[in-house]
Amino acid sequence: MGAPKRDAGEMTRRGWLLFLAVGVIWGLPYLLIRVSVREVSPALLVLLRTGGGAILLGPIAAARGQLRPVLAHWRPVLVFTLVEMGVPWFLLFHAEEKLSSSLSGLLIAAVPLVSALLAWGTGSERLDLRRVIGLLVGFGGVAALVGFAVRSDDLGSALSLGVVACGYALGPWVLARYLSDLPAIGVIAASLIACAVVYAPIAAFELPHRTLTGSVIGSIVGLTVVCTAAAFLLFFALIAEVGPTRATVITYVNPAIAVLLGVTILNEHFGVATGFGFALILAGCLLATRRTATPPTDSSPTPNPTTLVPPVSEP
Repeated sequence: MGAPKRDAGEMTRRGWLLFLAVGVIWGLPYLLIRVSVREVSPALLVLLRTGGGAILLGPIAAARGQLRPVLAHWRPVLVFTLVEMGVPWFLLFHAEEKLSSSLSGLLIAAVPLVSALLAWGTGSERLDLRRVIGLLVGFGGVAALVGFAVRSDDLGSALSLGVVACGYALGPWVLARYLSDLPAIGVIAASLIACAVVYAPIAAFELPHRTLTGSVIGSIVGLTVVCTAAAFLLFFALIAEVGPTRATVITYVNPAIAVLLGVTILNEHFGVATGFGFALILAGCLLATRRTATPPTDSSPTPNPTTLVPPVSEP
């Protein structure tokens, strides 16, 4: 019996379980970040997340021999680290000192819109009327969220999430263009190590002066172990099980999970205007990123998860 077809037919039970697990796990960080930044500075939180992730994923990548090939491509790896982790995570953590976790998750949902613009700007995709309408609708949703759900004194934090969205869109592009032949876990582990090294001297001056509460410690552990190390391993398993096209659908699940957790656990407000803005963003993303499906042939290769890169960005 040959290898199972990817992106064709019905999803397996394992595929659904992986899909639900990754969707929930990458909708969870916004809540954990919101709790963590109450007592931990953004720079220290970046160090803890990347350092912990490096400790967990580094040995796995090394044991599989996936770190050595990455070293020869250190320049694009550093660029990826900067645009995917170093700058976005700091800005996201800083923004959530003021913004709610649910609103942050909704604004980051605009990443596919930025990815569509990037694909058009680099000549890899054509903007037809449907995609243009999708971009206009999606960015209209972002404007609605900022206009109705963000206070004037929090506008800077909301705008910084625009930079985060740009970084999250640029990171996968760098991976696909310059690092697609490298093992994915090796690239992620090397990036986590590099980011931790950069933030270590910065965070050394921002150590907390009081003992952290249990909720903050638990949030940091969850952010590091579950939402970073485990999330990447599960995501690559998801790609191997259902293919990269279906795996991208979690982009539309994460914000909903972020809202659900923020509203139910942190009692964050979710009004009509917020729901309207999110609906516009979701509709715009679907229009701007939907491609015409081409049926796979019997000779279609099975994706190799060791060299696939994430088509979506984690929070």
